[in-house]
Amino acid sequence: MAKKGGISQLTMKAMGIFGGVQMMGILCSIIRTKLVAMWIGTVGVGLFGLFNNALEMLNIATNLGIRSSSVRDISQAAEQKDQSLIARIIAVVRKWSLWLGLGGATLTLALAPLLSEITFGSQDHIWGFVALSVAVLLMAVTNGEQAVFQGLAQLKKLARITVLGTLSGLLVSIPLFYFLREDSVLPSIIAYAVANAAFALILRNKEYPAVKVSRSETVTMGREFVKLGVFMTIGNFVTILATYIFNAWLNHRAGTGEVGLYQAGYTLINKYTGLILTALGMEYYPRLARVAESRMKLRAFVSQEINIALLVMVPVIAAFVLLREPIVHILYSKDFLAIMPFISWGMMGIIFRAVSWSMAFVILAKGSGKVYLITETLSAVSGLVLNILFYQMWGLVGLGWAFTAWYVLYTVIIAVVYFAYYRLSLARMCAVSLLWAVVMTLAVVVAAEHGYLIPAIAVALMSTTASGYLLVKQWKR
Repeated sequence: MAKKGGISQLTMKAMGIFGGVQMMGILCSIIRTKLVAMWIGTVGVGLFGLFNNALEMLNIATNLGIRSSSVRDISQAAEQKDQSLIARIIAVVRKWSLWLGLGGATLTLALAPLLSEITFGSQDHIWGFVALSVAVLLMAVTNGEQAVFQGLAQLKKLARITVLGTLSGLLVSIPLFYFLREDSVLPSIIAYAVANAAFALILRNKEYPAVKVSRSETVTMGREFVKLGVFMTIGNFVTILATYIFNAWLNHRAGTGEVGLYQAGYTLINKYTGLILTALGMEYYPRLARVAESRMKLRAFVSQEINIALLVMVPVIAAFVLLREPIVHILYSKDFLAIMPFISWGMMGIIFRAVSWSMAFVILAKGSGKVYLITETLSAVSGLVLNILFYQMWGLVGLGWAFTAWYVLYTVIIAVVYFAYYRLSLARMCAVSLLWAVVMTLAVVVAAEHGYLIPAIAVALMSTTASGYLLVKQWKR
């Protein structure tokens, strides 16, 4: 008989829940973009991109990584089963989220003229950025509530507020697009923020009574997760900066069209396959944080996560490689078919991304901000150098090889931290799973790239069957 609530079951359930949530989010995004393109045109799509990019940048810069870093403290308090401590930490997280939201909104108001000038080259959109300050505040509040749900492992509630907020934001936006046209862009963005914040607050956790914490206690208790969040923010900024530098270099060397091809390929490789890892991480990260001081449990949890991640990713990668042409047609156009070799070879890197991702969460679980910053900086610099070198030698397909080489190197960096710095180990089965994943993926990629469709399908079916069998076996443990 399977153990009710076993770790494998929890992991797979979390992946199912949040995989569905993220797919629904992508579908809503596609519908929104399609409606904007139909009713507003290229100007509307451009305005959406510019304002949303600005909002994302402001959110990252002012939220200080609280959304992720505070999950660790909440999870560890929940593990101690100290109701009073949990209630106080929740109050501290909410207060910090509000402070940072207010700070971010104030900064947005102060920078509105500069942001308008930088983004649009004029002062015509100052009031647009003034309005965007509301979304910055609401996103900070929403992030705090989401962190509470994730830290307490209340994943169904977290999924519910995400779904309700996304759907409500879309439903409110549709009539705005139709009636206001170009003037609907900012109201729509704010509507999404309002909807997500409203459901986060309405359905917020009420199991723990609201407690008052002083300002000094808020600062003291929040110091550690804010400190970790700052390191995470800097690490994310370094990654974004490296991406910007490469895009600028590629634009100068080969033109905007080549940048567009690279962005399309990178999005298909990294973003859409990354949804699965993100879904797995919703349950994995807080679980790991709760046992951060136990080497034996960390070894068991990380080893299991690597095996599950590889079993899930191999069939997904095989399907993605086999269906890459229709996927490009659906999401882009025939003009983007040149990225297919880039996608195929880049998919090899996803195998190593799954392994390094599973081990890298130990850094966050232990709250090692400096280690996180060092590894992310090394990763960003490595990715930048490899992209430039491989593109100069092999062009667009070289970027696929660079992506794989990047994650192989990143896996080595994380492995040094995991094995040498933390003195942890992995189950022997992880090496077997990694070897199997590499062989299966490489066979599908080579066969597909050389036009041997039937062998590629055969390998894909074989790997999918094996993965399905082993996942069911894990579920029943």
